[in-house]
Amino acid sequence: MIKKALKALGLLREVAPVQSPAGCTVEASGEDDAGWRPVSQDARRDLSPIDQTRMQELAVNAWERQRLANRLIELPLAFILGDGVRIEVDDEEAQGWLDAWWQDPINRFDLILEKRMRELALFGEQLIPVFVNPINGHVRHGAIDPGRITRVVMDPDNASLPIGVEVGGDGGEVRTYRVILDGEEAELLRVPALALRAGMTAGDCHFWRVNDLLCGARGRSDLVSAIDLCDAYAQLLFGEVERAFALRTVQWDVTLTGATPDQVEERARDIAPPTPNTVRVHNEAETWAPLSPKLESADAATTLRAVRNEVLGGSTLPEHWYGGGGDVNRATAAEMDEPTYVVFRRRQLFWQAILEAEARHVLRERLRSLGRDWRVEFARPEMKLRAVFPTMKAADVTRLSQALGQIVAACAAAISQGLMTDETALRLIVSIADKMGVEIDAEAELEAAREAARARKEADAFRPPAPDPEGEQGQPGGGQAQP
Repeated sequence: MIKKALKALGLLREVAPVQSPAGCTVEASGEDDAGWRPVSQDARRDLSPIDQTRMQELAVNAWERQRLANRLIELPLAFILGDGVRIEVDDEEAQGWLDAWWQDPINRFDLILEKRMRELALFGEQLIPVFVNPINGHVRHGAIDPGRITRVVMDPDNASLPIGVEVGGDGGEVRTYRVILDGEEAELLRVPALALRAGMTAGDCHFWRVNDLLCGARGRSDLVSAIDLCDAYAQLLFGEVERAFALRTVQWDVTLTGATPDQVEERARDIAPPTPNTVRVHNEAETWAPLSPKLESADAATTLRAVRNEVLGGSTLPEHWYGGGGDVNRATAAEMDEPTYVVFRRRQLFWQAILEAEARHVLRERLRSLGRDWRVEFARPEMKLRAVFPTMKAADVTRLSQALGQIVAACAAAISQGLMTDETALRLIVSIADKMGVEIDAEAELEAAREAARARKEADAFRPPAPDPEGEQGQPGGGQAQP
């Protein structure tokens, strides 16, 4: 009744029923995404952009602050570079172009190459913008911090080929560079990749990666698996230093026989620890006793060595290369070094391929500026590029010389018996010469040796025979007349 009366007076209004929230998930049809793929499609092959940047920051921090991590980068670098690197080509004009590129005041490969190798090992990737003089084709290189890379664009038809690199700027803008290909892009790429590269307007670049997967887009640092253990090793070392300081501290225990609490407090206010070379005099009511801490800590040398060897072994560095002789003698040390040199040589060959690819780009741009076909020029043997790196370890000349003499004698015997061809014999000889640091082209050397043999044979054919001493004096009329 009250509700009807209030409603009749207009004091009660109908309230609309509250609707409970409801909804459902609708799957996208995919029509708007046709021809596109998610940026994170290769997440299972690469770190996330945040993790990639964090990895690079931690690697640099470990290299700067931890001696063990520093050696993991610097030791291979020293062996790979050695006395220096040079780029060679037999064509004199092309060599002049390469020298101008190598010694350019901006490029300065004699100073920059070491830093480039270090950063590739630390960051796992390197982005080199390239600037070409439109008049003469001279090439200069720059540098972009890999931490600014936001995405690597891969060929839609080839997940192993990067064709572009997106770089974020300080103001939030994103620029995309075209990755330089070792040839004409129209011949190497299909239409989808060419369409993507048409929108990359920031310029051209070289992009190199290490420790990556075939279908991955980003590289990884050489320290990525060692950072935590290097940090643990540093903490163990600092803990041992603190333990050593604690063991050297001394605490004095003073016993007051028959003293009341008030007397103990009064004596505590007046007492002071004895200074060195002093004498304390007291009666039998006061006893002094030095106390040394007994931490009962196990010998940490075993733990330190285990952690250190885990890091060094993972990087294929023998223990005696990091100040720990262990149980190594001269014979075993030589055997332990061999895997290390093989691993270093693999990285050296990788850098050799990088420098030769960059040098080919330099020659292509020079030839294009002159209107010459680089394909025809590169087909000439004189245009074959060589990135020459130093030998990483000193050869045992005595042992190799003995082996060379034995191989030469064996090859000569096999050839004379018809059991081996000249080509195979020379390849065996070249294999030993290569270990001695002497590079020989087996085919060219064999042809030159045969040509020299023919020249000697022709010279001998036209040479008059030497006079016979016996004929001059032993035959009738050959000597002086007898009286």
